[in-house]
Amino acid sequence: MLLVGCGGGGGGTSSVALPAGCTKVSAPPVKQVHLSRPTGTLSGPATATVETSCGSFTIALDTARAPKTTASFAYLARHGVYDDTTFHQIVPGFVIQGGDPTGTGTGGPGYFVDEPPPNSLSYTRGVVAMAKSPVEPPGRSGSQFFVVTSPDAGLTPDYALIGRVATGFDVVERIEQLGTPGPRGVPKAPVLIRRVTVKEG
Repeated sequence: MLLVGCGGGGGGTSSVALPAGCTKVSAPPVKQVHLSRPTGTLSGPATATVETSCGSFTIALDTARAPKTTASFAYLARHGVYDDTTFHQIVPGFVIQGGDPTGTGTGGPGYFVDEPPPNSLSYTRGVVAMAKSPVEPPGRSGSQFFVVTSPDAGLTPDYALIGRVATGFDVVERIEQLGTPGPRGVPKAPVLIRRVTVKEG
């Protein structure tokens, strides 16, 4: 399974031609995060805007079908966990994955949340979900998330749902251009998540 901690971090080289709309950035320093598990849920509809070095995209959070996971994602965003982190795994035709404060593909927030996704969930283009290792139970999540870029990623319903990209999918596709094929998906150049901002209502 590709959606696990498998190293990488996107060193990149200065000779890589960036897609139009991306700015050259350096890999950020490692962050160590140790938060307590959040309590409570979001009240009603909510969106998350992901600002990156390749532009911004917005996720419509599925607070109805994934109340605990979306609340955790918002909690992490509001605590700055995603600020100055990278998309450490980019596999063209599959997913872009980020949200690891260490940038290694193995880090997390210091806690986990369990919320199995709907059995009928298909990981189709634009779906945003949480990554986990194969040994963890369905629906377990920390801070790492992925955006599906293929028409159908062909994944079983094991990955906790966050929502779906509502606007800016062209930015996701731009980021995807900096990926490499294969399970590790080491980026050709760093792609920075500058911040994630959650808005309710």
